[in-house]
Amino acid sequence: MQLTAREDIEAPLDRVFAELSDFETVERQALRRGIEVQRVDSVAGKGPGMQWATGFTFRGKMRNADITLSEYSPPERMVFTSVSGGLELETVIDLVALSRTRTRVAVASEFKPKTLSARLLVQSLKLAKGGVDKRFRNRMAGLAKDLEDKLKRQA
Repeated sequence: MQLTAREDIEAPLDRVFAELSDFETVERQALRRGIEVQRVDSVAGKGPGMQWATGFTFRGKMRNADITLSEYSPPERMVFTSVSGGLELETVIDLVALSRTRTRVAVASEFKPKTLSARLLVQSLKLAKGGVDKRFRNRMAGLAKDLEDKLKRQA
């Protein structure tokens, strides 16, 4: 199953990528939302191989996920691979400069179940695909607006 969203941000490509790849800030935001996040790699700087161990509550149960930055191509692309139980998730973030002051951010997440219970979870998501798609796009729109507002304040 795949979820996609695309948002345009009124800011230059390099500034948008810099904000999206500010992993320390993203970690702090996740912690504020109740997600346990711990960096578990020894990569110096930013690049492929960065890893995080996370813990979160989903459907009333504590879950763990290991997230790896598998591709890092500034300022156009980041690819994250996540594994949680029998479910693998690949998230691709692509950025395209529409003009000197406008950037399009496209996010695509693909769920790949590897176990029966993961297949059941993905099947239930497919049955509610309309609602899941809408929530995903609304969440992306909110994140894009917050990012645009932050970049405008910094300018």
